[in-house]
Amino acid sequence: MRKGFISNRLRSGRKPIESSIEKKIETIQAEKFVWIDLQNPDRTDVEELAKKYNFNSLNIEDCMTKFELPKLDSYDDHFFVILHFPPLTQKVGISKNSQLSIFVGKDFLVTIHQGDLKPLVDLVNTCISNSDEQRKNRILQKSSGLLLHEIIDVLVDDLLHTSRKIIANLDEIEDRVFDEAKPVARSIALLRREINRLRRIATPLKKFVLEITKNVKKFSERDEEDLSLYFDDVIDHIDKVIETLEESRETMEIYKDTDFVLSTEKTNKVLAVLTIIFTLAIPATVIGTFYGMNVNLPGGVEENPMFLGPFTTFIIVILASAIPALMMFTYFKKLGWINN
Repeated sequence: MRKGFISNRLRSGRKPIESSIEKKIETIQAEKFVWIDLQNPDRTDVEELAKKYNFNSLNIEDCMTKFELPKLDSYDDHFFVILHFPPLTQKVGISKNSQLSIFVGKDFLVTIHQGDLKPLVDLVNTCISNSDEQRKNRILQKSSGLLLHEIIDVLVDDLLHTSRKIIANLDEIEDRVFDEAKPVARSIALLRREINRLRRIATPLKKFVLEITKNVKKFSERDEEDLSLYFDDVIDHIDKVIETLEESRETMEIYKDTDFVLSTEKTNKVLAVLTIIFTLAIPATVIGTFYGMNVNLPGGVEENPMFLGPFTTFIIVILASAIPALMMFTYFKKLGWINN
């Protein structure tokens, strides 16, 4: 292992019963700072770090709360920030975000998460292994601010990749919207929810990255390259994500309206056919009602008409029902209510 980079890996001996994510504490010693990454930690693990680096107790509570809102607290020797990102695995019906808590000082950087942010986990694995020495040296040889940029950058890039998947899903839904054989309303609703969820992540993320840019300057060396240039690139990517999501949102509204119009038209066609069938059946219903009564009627059985054979009454009822129905059908056809 290169001199100046020391990795200390601590793992619990047990695996959680309900989760496949085990507890990990990775301590990576760089040249000018130390990076401590805690995945799925216990409260005692975080409290030990709080005593060592003098973290605020309220920030510790925020770290252990899995659904804390994004925030940034600045202190004299460090600042604390909570950011939200899409999780590693996204199941239908589950819209929970992954929370990343970060403590940043001049000589330390602490990240606390549940281990479901794959880009961050991959970055940790890169720094504790020799799989990519060039990248490892680049992010560990300078400052904690540059490492913080690298962490946020890989997570924002993953968010950008997720937003591009939305575009692919939109193309699929577009084909299904105009296919009457495939129901698409549920798919539209789920994708709209996903777009709104990503918008709720990306919109505040831009604000907090701007705040991080201001705070990280306090811990930068004088001869170090201006980190605001790096974070400006991250903000550009976030702007692309927001722009993509806004366009997708507008497109989804169009697809929703289109699906509603086509569904309404299909329903109207079905109702029109059923209405016509019911209307054409009215004469037969009326005639059948009268001849089903126990009273004397023209052509009834009591008169015993035989000029059309033994089925004279049946033939009279059929003709009395069919002729008005045929006349109504011809009239509806002339009005254009019945088309090909």
